[in-house]
Order: sequence, then structure tokens, then C-alpha cells
Amino acid sequence: MVYDGIVIGLLVGFIRAGWRSGLAALSQIRIRGGIVFPILLAIQLIVVLLENRIPFLATSSGYMFMVVYAAGLCVLWLNRNEKGFWWIFAGVALNFLVMLVNGGQMPVSIDAASVLDHKYVEMLQSGTADAKHVAMTDSTRLPFLGDIIPLTPPYPRQQVISVGDVIMNFGIFIFLQKVMMVYKTSTSFVKTK
Repeated sequence: MVYDGIVIGLLVGFIRAGWRSGLAALSQIRIRGGIVFPILLAIQLIVVLLENRIPFLATSSGYMFMVVYAAGLCVLWLNRNEKGFWWIFAGVALNFLVMLVNGGQMPVSIDAASVLDHKYVEMLQSGTADAKHVAMTDSTRLPFLGDIIPLTPPYPRQQVISVGDVIMNFGIFIFLQKVMMVYKTSTSFVKTK
């Protein structure tokens, strides 16, 4: 879901700032510890892709996801003074919390997941969907923080998201708008001087 906030933020930013100013603004982004984010995303992707082939990943994936989230929260904390980062931090923290109390997996509402592919829902119910997600049950802790919000057309991708995802993506959107519009304003000011 993090990609949606980035894509929407970039599209709106390019519309507001223009392509040239928008690209120039993105090249000026400086985030403390920023190199950590692509590494953390790569680790998650590797775990999801290889969990069925490497027994160690299958048995320890929940712990690995918790370490990834904790590292991400540390980087977000370092950048807390950037506009939008408190929202991003709050959203990631909510997702981390619900996963932490549910064995390192994000609980997914089967009712909400009915908008997804039927085979995925069956895999979710049987516990074979992926290492990061688990079907919500009566024993799920903090179920209201799990993936309970279904997105369907006209939204471009059918998916199920959490409250934390919504908050995190709002923060990403705010951050990208600030970066792209501040750069446009500062370059416009220089041109008119």
C-alpha cells in the first residue's frame, strides 16, 4: 500500500508543480538514513519470494518483519521534523503494533478480502497465502488495526488495507506535496528577482 501514497503524491505533485520542477524537487530530497528504506523493502520482498523455498525464512519471517518495521520506525523518527513524517510514523507504528501482537503477521479480515482473488482468500484461510498476512480469527488481537478496509473500483487496484496504511499514505502525500511545491515556489521566486 505504501506505493499508492507515493504514486498519488507524485501525480498530484507533478500536476501542481509541473514536470520539470517536480523532477528537480525530487532530486533534492534528503532524508536522514534514507538508504535504509530501499534495503528494508528489499528484505521484505526477499522474505516473501523465498519463504516457501528456505525453511529458515518460513519459520522466522514474523521476527524478520518486526525487525524491518522497527528499523523503519527508527529512520522515520530521525526525520520527524519533516512535514508529513509524523503521519507516516503513526501509520507504520499502528501496523507494527498490530503485527507485533499477532505473531509478526498482519491480520486480514476475510469479509474485506472477499474483494480479492478467490484463490488468495482460500490461501489466506488455509494459512498459505504469504508470510506477512494471516486470516483474522476470534483470537486476533487489535483486529480494528488489521487489514479491514476493502478498496474496489473506481480505485485502480483492488486491495485490502489497514487504518495504519491510510494514515501512512496521507503522510507520504503531505511530504511529497511539501517537497514539490516548496521547490516550485523557491525557483519561481529566484526567477522573478
